[in-house]
Amino acid sequence: MGEIRVNLMTCARVPTAHGEFQLCLFSNSLDEKEHLALVYGEVDSQEDVYVRLHSECFTGDVLGSERCDCGQQLDAAMKEIVHQGRGVIVYLRQEGRGIGLLDKLRAYNLQDEGYDTVEANLLLGHHPDERDYSVAAVILDELNLLSVRVLTNNPEKIEALRKAGITVKGRVPIPVQVTKDNAEYLETKRRRMNHLLPENGLPTSTLSLELDEHSNRSA
Repeated sequence: MGEIRVNLMTCARVPTAHGEFQLCLFSNSLDEKEHLALVYGEVDSQEDVYVRLHSECFTGDVLGSERCDCGQQLDAAMKEIVHQGRGVIVYLRQEGRGIGLLDKLRAYNLQDEGYDTVEANLLLGHHPDERDYSVAAVILDELNLLSVRVLTNNPEKIEALRKAGITVKGRVPIPVQVTKDNAEYLETKRRRMNHLLPENGLPTSTLSLELDEHSNRSA
């Protein structure tokens, strides 16, 4: 496949309810998708920048669906980044854990029949999670972040960044609200996908959990 390259196409000022961000659009050599970085404050050459890798979720991010926690996490990440004074949300165009919107909706129908989200993806011929974070790592490198703290409940994102040579200094858990429509989904993520959620869906700590400080950015 070779080295992944990204190209910053343009950035624009985007005022939001949480604060004013710069929305930057990147093309890349891996796929034909246009991934985004939502940047708040000065991040170039900065340490311990709060970062979230957020995969596109039309139902959760746009419609506010309560079947998942995606919209909640995006909103919480924006608030926390503004509170910290700087940060980046890499918005990856990989809907439905990478299976696309069509099969995501088909998976919803299977879930309504009693299958969990992992079983539904497998029945549709997919892996439980087909997302790829390699482009996100290159975008972070392009933004010249010296080290990051990752806003996530998913340890796979941290491992992906570390393998790509990003210096990860810690994890910042994201609290999520449990509803009657997402309770089983959150339990499946905790039990079958190793997300760091206790049984009631809320992270056990809101403090940054320190990781291996000796993981260095690759040359």
